[in-house]
Amino acid sequence: AGIASAVDSLPNGIKANKDAVAETIANNVRSRILQEHLNNPAYYDRMSKLLEEILADLRARRVDYEAYLQRMAELAKRVLLGQAPDTPEILRTRPWLRAVYDNLVAKASTAVAMAVHEPPAAALGAPDNPTLTLALAIDETVRRMRPDDWRGHQAKENEIKRALLPLLRNDPQEVERIFLIVKAQREY
Repeated sequence: AGIASAVDSLPNGIKANKDAVAETIANNVRSRILQEHLNNPAYYDRMSKLLEEILADLRARRVDYEAYLQRMAELAKRVLLGQAPDTPEILRTRPWLRAVYDNLVAKASTAVAMAVHEPPAAALGAPDNPTLTLALAIDETVRRMRPDDWRGHQAKENEIKRALLPLLRNDPQEVERIFLIVKAQREY
């Protein structure tokens, strides 16, 4: 219904041309992906890839127009929600924590460390998900260690980075990568 109403709201000149409609819908979804990208790069990179796959299928005529609209509706819903259907329950209402988790998952193939001094995940029901345990530990650490007005103040930002270092296998590059995600979240 969402895509159908979006198509109906387009000007008549565009509505009459299926290619123009397809391009307009894709541009609107792409625009939303770009707007949200800094908040959760890993998730929105995946959404961008899905968008390109859908467009490639349409251009190669592997899907018809109706199938394209259906796939775009599903993608648009995921982009607007900012989460995948398999997102762990604890992350569904915590977009800042979901961003940390998604970006750890994206890097999970490099075996993210689990040097957590007191894993909060046991109390929250996530002992079987080491990435979620790490995301929860990062969240707890940032909340505990962040000084007032820390954004843009190098010494204060470094305090947070130092606290994250043991959680992220003493890997300064990984700390910098995750710190940028943390810094983009208003909740911190």
